[in-house]
Amino acid sequence: MKKIHNEAELVVEALRVGAIYAKSRGVGEFEATDSAGDKITFLYRLLVRDKLIQPLARGQENAPSMKHKLALWMSRQLPPEHPLLK
Repeated sequence: MKKIHNEAELVVEALRVGAIYAKSRGVGEFEATDSAGDKITFLYRLLVRDKLIQPLARGQENAPSMKHKLALWMSRQLPPEHPLLK
């Protein structure tokens, strides 16, 4: 898995956008007491269920891989001139 430039920041942005997406879909919302790992897992599974990202192979569903998938998803949602992509 190739490291993405600004991956941590892209994951944070994915969680922000994902929270809005989840709320608009009516499937739930993030609470302030939710851990980052719970948020990542929830958002990853929601995006897979909605077929917005391709699922990881069985046995590969771990936090670093899910973060990477979310960062890839977010990088594709942002316009090319966005500061996180430079």
